[in-house]
Amino acid sequence: MEEGLHHITITKSKNGNSISMDDVVAVEAPLEIQIQHFEDTKPTAISVTMRTPGDDEELALGFLFTEGLLQNYQEVKAVKYHGDNIVKIYLQKGVQIELQKAERNFYTTSSCGVCGKASIEAIYTKTQFTFENKATLTDSVLLSLKNKLGEQQSLFSATGGIHAAALFNEKGTLLLMHEDVGRHNALDKLIGEAFKTGLLPLEKSILLLSGRASFELIQKATMAGISTIVSVGAPSSLAVDLAKENDQTLIGFLKDHSYNRYS
Repeated sequence: MEEGLHHITITKSKNGNSISMDDVVAVEAPLEIQIQHFEDTKPTAISVTMRTPGDDEELALGFLFTEGLLQNYQEVKAVKYHGDNIVKIYLQKGVQIELQKAERNFYTTSSCGVCGKASIEAIYTKTQFTFENKATLTDSVLLSLKNKLGEQQSLFSATGGIHAAALFNEKGTLLLMHEDVGRHNALDKLIGEAFKTGLLPLEKSILLLSGRASFELIQKATMAGISTIVSVGAPSSLAVDLAKENDQTLIGFLKDHSYNRYS
């Protein structure tokens, strides 16, 4: 957790009185994702994203998978962190990534990974999975998820400035959880771990998002075969449209005693 924290000194003002005190903030730092084709001598930079350090290899894998640039982990020869905030993915012989599929600028911010898309058509990445076997949901499980996530959010507890993406089974057992200053990065880290460990598709799992449900997060969940998405915040109109089109379950405004079902 410590690599995601930055210690600073702040001035706290309360009731007209000011005091100097130690504090921590979430780290936001650039990560360059590179690919290395087997026959090439030089890597190709795919993206630079602002992220919280930690699980960078999973972030890179999840990003390439949810962009539709990788189909299965057997295409990957190795993933290495090269320092200076660079992760390089080495591809197996014969594997070629079609870079024009991404049509993405090389810079994305922590708040909006989809902002760099060159055209609206490029957003609709196609998934290889269907959504026929959804998780069976009960109110008792759904209403317990928010508190279970809060108990695991160490970076959020320390800073108050971190998003989380968590995966639960139908019984409400936590399977995977990742945090990041960028909500799309947190989900890419989670999907990257599932991709690396052969867990995809995640059709019977429940994805919980700590904030709002944007179109891009639904798209990433779609790529991973996640049929049930729950968010603590509100969904956007495009998120609802995409979930309905895919016949996914989308729930928002999850609280301790209530939620809204959008799809």
